[in-house]
Amino acid sequence: MSSNVRGRKTKSEILNSAWELISEKGAEVSVSQIATDAGISRQTIYLHFGSRGGLLVALVRWADQQFEIKDRFATALTLPNAKDRLTTTLHVWLEFVPKIFPVAKDLIRLRDTDAEAAAAWDDRMSDLRGWLLDLVCSLQRDGALKDHWTPDQAANFLWAQTSVQVWGLLTEDCDWSEAQVAEKLTLAVVDALLVAD
Repeated sequence: MSSNVRGRKTKSEILNSAWELISEKGAEVSVSQIATDAGISRQTIYLHFGSRGGLLVALVRWADQQFEIKDRFATALTLPNAKDRLTTTLHVWLEFVPKIFPVAKDLIRLRDTDAEAAAAWDDRMSDLRGWLLDLVCSLQRDGALKDHWTPDQAANFLWAQTSVQVWGLLTEDCDWSEAQVAEKLTLAVVDALLVAD
């Protein structure tokens, strides 16, 4: 096995171990704990990721790849019907949120006191907001976006209304099922953004 293949395998194994550990114990776990869990040295983690922050950014990007979120968003954007495009994007996102929730919740909690957690979270939210802006621009091009919204406003509204934080409040504090959250948020967003059929 070449060192390049071993390196990729090791990197993937580190990310998998880190994801499981952080999902279970929270994002405050140390590099030492992750290394021990992965059966490697701390130095190996630093060799692959440079820092704990580099590991966290790689971890959230790895989750995107594992759950194919970018490909699924791209597919949704190709749908010819504006409402289908919006509802499919919402379905993709709201199906993804429960998978990332344990790690995302902790990154959100830590971002005021942990610059590396904040950088990891901001990295992913920047991409998400870009994807949502692309979606909203496509809705506007099709004449489907209500006139009182600018694309930036609509994308920000969509991002906030379907955020991990809102999902957590509804599922944890209000005891809504994941299906209820997806259904109600989709109905609310469609009603708020799209012109009537």
